[in-house]
Amino acid sequence: MDGSRFFQEVEKTFIGLAGLEASAASIRSFGMGRLSVAAMPRLAGGLLTRIAARFKMDYPHVMISIRSGTASAVHDWISSGLCDIGLAMLYGEVAGVHVEPVLRTRCVAIMPKAHRLAQKKTLRPADFADEAFISFATGSPLYDRIDAIFAQAGVARRIVAETDLGASVCALVAAGLGVSIINPIAAHDESSGAALVTRPFNPIVPVTIALLHPPHAAPGRLIDAFGEYARKVMGAELGYLER
Repeated sequence: MDGSRFFQEVEKTFIGLAGLEASAASIRSFGMGRLSVAAMPRLAGGLLTRIAARFKMDYPHVMISIRSGTASAVHDWISSGLCDIGLAMLYGEVAGVHVEPVLRTRCVAIMPKAHRLAQKKTLRPADFADEAFISFATGSPLYDRIDAIFAQAGVARRIVAETDLGASVCALVAAGLGVSIINPIAAHDESSGAALVTRPFNPIVPVTIALLHPPHAAPGRLIDAFGEYARKVMGAELGYLER
């Protein structure tokens, strides 16, 4: 009888230890963790989904929620702490969030292949004088940056359309409605096999691809791990921007 009771107590102890080991393994692999990530449509529908897929291969039990919205929406989600981490293209200083730059590059000019400006190696504001121009939406960071450059150069363009999506800018340019200046990721993604080309533009319109963090929350291990995957994937996929 005593031997049987002793065996039962030992068995309980081993079961408890096994449970602790399972819990520790779950913690190490972020089991049942949840991560909310935000990005603009251009990044959310491509780069971010590939980062998430790579992360999920190693941490399958983590629930990843992806939110897609305008630049201002992404900023608000991160600054308020509604989302844990964001992926963004920035065209200047940003307040209210912690910015972790990953890659710095520049915007490019985009035009139909048959356009006269395609004959030039590099474009400047004067080349766009009285050209039909596809613009980003009034008040957006990229609109303000480009508008200031042309205003300083004293060059007038003919704004024939406005949109807040890079894909729409490229589609309108490919349709022959005008030319534009756009972030290089959209230009690269949309020009593959399309009837448009890109050219360098001076003066430089800088773009920073960055991770955004809430301003007051200390990143946890889960967020740090996701950030590491994001940097690796961006380094592997966005090498063309540095060329």
